[in-house]
Amino acid sequence: MSLHNNLQIAGGLQPAGPEPKDLVPSRYALRIGEIDVLVISDGVLPLPTAMLAHNADPSARAAWLDEMFLPPDAFDWPLNVVLVRSGGRTILIDAGLGLDPDLHLPRAGQLIQRLASAGIDLASVTDVVLTHMHMDHIGGLLVDGVKDRLRPDLRIHVAAAEIRFWEAPDFSHTSMPPGFPDALRAAASRFRQEYRNHLRPFEDECEVAPGVIARRTGGHTPGHSVVRLESGGERLTFAGDAIFAVGFDQPDWHNGFEHDPEEAARVRVRLLRELAETGEMLVATHLPFPSIGRVAKAGDAFRFVPAFWDY
Repeated sequence: MSLHNNLQIAGGLQPAGPEPKDLVPSRYALRIGEIDVLVISDGVLPLPTAMLAHNADPSARAAWLDEMFLPPDAFDWPLNVVLVRSGGRTILIDAGLGLDPDLHLPRAGQLIQRLASAGIDLASVTDVVLTHMHMDHIGGLLVDGVKDRLRPDLRIHVAAAEIRFWEAPDFSHTSMPPGFPDALRAAASRFRQEYRNHLRPFEDECEVAPGVIARRTGGHTPGHSVVRLESGGERLTFAGDAIFAVGFDQPDWHNGFEHDPEEAARVRVRLLRELAETGEMLVATHLPFPSIGRVAKAGDAFRFVPAFWDY
């Protein structure tokens, strides 16, 4: 696999100059065979640390946080989005948080600005794949003016089970901070209303473009999906919210946003085992940017092996 610090693809994805307002890197390009990939940071989402493992003993959770040099009460969850180019199609995988002033999250929702900074025209996007319909994955499409800049023939691929779930979502097994259930419900409802004519639901698997396969896993939400890129003998899986940072060491700990925590844990373990066996690259929404790495076995658990940055 060859890694590239600048992405240059015909059809709208062009490298841009420096971003003087960004004090940290916010995009990273690589290539999987003939597929060009751009990982983009949507910013960070400050959340209580209890959200990482609401079924864990508080002392065990505190010990893990201490070992990871993380604060005990709250810390910033990364938000990553992926843009790929394959077979003449430009595909946005998830769309970030967007803007929700009621939740007071000014450091998140950076995707649209950062796409512009990278010289990427929204009209060049032919497809969107949603790993699921939580607001930090669909919100960028709800930012004022964005829909008008998208193609009229835009295709949005999402598991049919996910669309059905959000018709009457069940939050009884989640453990979210106040305000989030209402915000999630409102964002999903608005999204289904505004983009209903663009939705292309799939049952279990969908080939969006050559070597770009979305596959429903369930767990985190009923229609949660992962996206595998495969070309030239190389592979990368975007795991969405199937894997969180704590999940390598403690795959059985339940995340507060999981709608079926026990099934989510089973999905996580299966996926981590698969990635450890194949040795393919991994990117996930809430791993530290750019979140590119591989999975290795570590006894009964796993460990994340970050890729070396290529300059």
